[in-house]
Amino acid sequence: MRAAWITDAHLDFVSIGRGRTFLNEIRAAQPDALLVGGDTGQAPIVRSCLEVIAQFLQCPVYFVLGNHDYYRGSIVELREAMKTHGPGGRLCWLGACTSIPLSHETGLVGHGSWGDGRFGDFQNSPVQMNDFLLIRELGGLKAPDLLRKLQDLGDEAARHFETVLPAALDEYRHVVVLTHVAPFLEAAWYDGRPSDDDYAPFFACKATGEVLRSAMERHPDRTMTVLCGHTHGSGVVRILPNLIVYTGGAEYGRPEVQRVFEWP
Repeated sequence: MRAAWITDAHLDFVSIGRGRTFLNEIRAAQPDALLVGGDTGQAPIVRSCLEVIAQFLQCPVYFVLGNHDYYRGSIVELREAMKTHGPGGRLCWLGACTSIPLSHETGLVGHGSWGDGRFGDFQNSPVQMNDFLLIRELGGLKAPDLLRKLQDLGDEAARHFETVLPAALDEYRHVVVLTHVAPFLEAAWYDGRPSDDDYAPFFACKATGEVLRSAMERHPDRTMTVLCGHTHGSGVVRILPNLIVYTGGAEYGRPEVQRVFEWP
């Protein structure tokens, strides 16, 4: 199994020429599957962007949604629209799936997750994410209500992984987790180091990380590879002997293939 991974492509910032080059770069990697880690576009165009990618490639495209994908739209409405892209099709939204077989030994699960406000210093952070202006469910919320909403979104992601991981770890020796937001603070790379107390509340999801760590502690004979993005800083961190996290870097206007993995 040869899988190419992209994240934070932000195709709404990409020229037509650069977009064609990007698609050709993905094709040149000759993947058996493409893993798309979120922030592909914004709500009005993200579905069409993903469909163009899937039509261009001759392989399945598995994706999660990032926070930017909901910009100028609604979390609930976009997720409902994405339910039409389920298992068996060329384009598959992992947020509505259990596990996907990538090979006999490797399975795939995924959810975009969310920065859940549990790391760092949410109350005193001066950071104002565009999420709070451009996503319908987050717009206009005061700090206490906003924190509760972020925690609810993080908990929702954690419940998804609690649901899908047991069967995946029973069936596969290696599980790939595709997500958008880093599930561990150590993997929330920003300016060359893990995020500080100002950005950490929005750049990592503690609830998801706790589920992943607990699952791998209970399965020392299994391995997990986590692929995330969101912060636009790249890095690799090993959380446990059997759990490694790759964080994809990004530059607006210049999307690129993050890595190509080969799994048995």
